[in-house]
Amino acid sequence: MPLVRIALPAGKSRQFRHEISQGVQAALVETFGVPEQDLFQIITQHNADSPIVHAPSYLGIEYSDDLTIIQLTVSDTRSLEQKRRLFARIAERLAHKPGLRPDDIFINLIEVKAENWSFGRGQAQYAAATAK
Repeated sequence: MPLVRIALPAGKSRQFRHEISQGVQAALVETFGVPEQDLFQIITQHNADSPIVHAPSYLGIEYSDDLTIIQLTVSDTRSLEQKRRLFARIAERLAHKPGLRPDDIFINLIEVKAENWSFGRGQAQYAAATAK
């Protein structure tokens, strides 16, 4: 945990994708206490045939063609303050490297019960911990 989905516009370099991946993971480690080796990410690039469709602006935020959508599925164990720190830290890290505009970083957090994870072998590894 967590499972991270990152949707990028097509044509981003391998280095750019790596910096996005590392920036999100580092922010999770810093703000949510996620172990560094707990890394599960799905990164997709979208072109004209399979675009990222979005409004040009929302809530006073102007989006460019570099809009990057980050969806994180996590266990429902974090405070509102931790979530705010996570969002801010992701934006700070990705603005620094690879240089995304903070307005082009859209984040969605989905919380699930810890028992809803299976990391393999058809087992609910966290279910035993929550049942105690």
